[in-house]
Amino acid sequence: MDAQAVMGGASSAQVRGLVASWAATLLGIATLIGPAIWNRFPLLQYDTGGYLARWFEGYLVPSRPGAYGLLLAGTVPWNFWPVVLLQALLVVWTIRLLLRSLGLGGRPWLLLAILVSLSVTTALPWLSSILLTDIFAGLSFLALFLVVFGRGITRWERGALIVLVAFSAATHSATFAVIAELTALIIIARYVRPQIVAPMRARLAALALALGVLLTLGANYVVSARFAFTPGGYGIVFGRMLEDGIVSRYLHDHCRHENLKLCPYRRELPLNADEFLWGKSVFNRLGRFDGLGEEMRTIVLGSLREYPTLQVETALRASLAQLLKVAGGEGVNNQMWHTYGIIQRFTPSVLPAMQAARQQQGGVTFAGINQVHVPVALLTLALLPVLILTGWRQRDLSDWRLLASGVAAAVLVNAFVCGALANPHDRYGTRLIWLAPLTLALAPLCLLRSRLPQPSRRQNAAISLSPACRSTGPEPCRAAPAA
Repeated sequence: MDAQAVMGGASSAQVRGLVASWAATLLGIATLIGPAIWNRFPLLQYDTGGYLARWFEGYLVPSRPGAYGLLLAGTVPWNFWPVVLLQALLVVWTIRLLLRSLGLGGRPWLLLAILVSLSVTTALPWLSSILLTDIFAGLSFLALFLVVFGRGITRWERGALIVLVAFSAATHSATFAVIAELTALIIIARYVRPQIVAPMRARLAALALALGVLLTLGANYVVSARFAFTPGGYGIVFGRMLEDGIVSRYLHDHCRHENLKLCPYRRELPLNADEFLWGKSVFNRLGRFDGLGEEMRTIVLGSLREYPTLQVETALRASLAQLLKVAGGEGVNNQMWHTYGIIQRFTPSVLPAMQAARQQQGGVTFAGINQVHVPVALLTLALLPVLILTGWRQRDLSDWRLLASGVAAAVLVNAFVCGALANPHDRYGTRLIWLAPLTLALAPLCLLRSRLPQPSRRQNAAISLSPACRSTGPEPCRAAPAA
């Protein structure tokens, strides 16, 4: 066979591989935005309007950073479809890189099979299809994991992953807090287990977090013309303490000798944070966050000093409750009057398409869906420790020990941030729990990867050893097929 024939055959194989890769990618994106396609419009949630309004109202409100609102505002002419397409594309891309890092790259139909299975057994497609920041919680973990532990990742890919982590941190305060805590664990591991976390990778994780800070401040400046973090942190913690009865105890102990605004109303305070903060409560009469912000800060800090044991007990209880709350669909209905009002006021061109959507016509029910998703989520979460212990006993599972341990850490940190520092909600658990089924689905593939059909010549033609590859453990860098 002459050289020209070999070159022509290789070129033809590469073309077929490229076609298969693009086909799997497009089908994967279509699967992930399936709920939005069925709905005929991106799905909405209670909080969607709060994010969208930031650019148009020009000021910051608690728990609504400016970054995601700017993304929504920029896609109004296309009825927000670019947002859900971007979210789905990022899911496909990060999982593709994860497969490559774990030695499972070069198999586009395996990628598609994983995406389809996750779309059936988890809330992932609903997170991709909704105009909300929740999808970036899981994406930020995968991106951070690949920045620190990924193998065969090119320099531009690692740079793009760092940007993804930073943007994710800027979309929501809770996501920022989870990324910050995971970064702290990575830096600690850098000194405790230096053979696992390379110094440069730990610095890249810190860089991603620092860029998240800058992006948060920058986006909030674009929205409000001032560099500021998103407000409302003490108010959210106050809500959790209200539910646990700590606020009532503090008022009982202090109202006799302190002039607090809440003292005249302490007997009518609801013991539900959502009802207090977002319903028609005394909170509105006293000026909401502007009127009660300083007092809520005083009560939060004062109760932390005076009732440390009670704080620890209630925080642990709330974290455990959050860990078990994984049902999808919270706040996804057809009664979101605030979101409807924001769209009608600021983006009226979107109104006809929104009103024609199935969600607005009759609502969306998640009862049947959760009969599948909740058991899968809880079962795979319970199996994560088994996978971690197995990994500790078998050296060839070092990749999986890292991935499973990372997912477990992310879920636990998320449960603490959203449970103890806010208050437990199914939505907060759903946004990260799909990582557990993903990890458990990939585990047997990792075990059997030596027996799996190897990538054909068209994938092998694209195999290269990335100059960015650096060993982060006992295994050497390996060539990684482009997924």
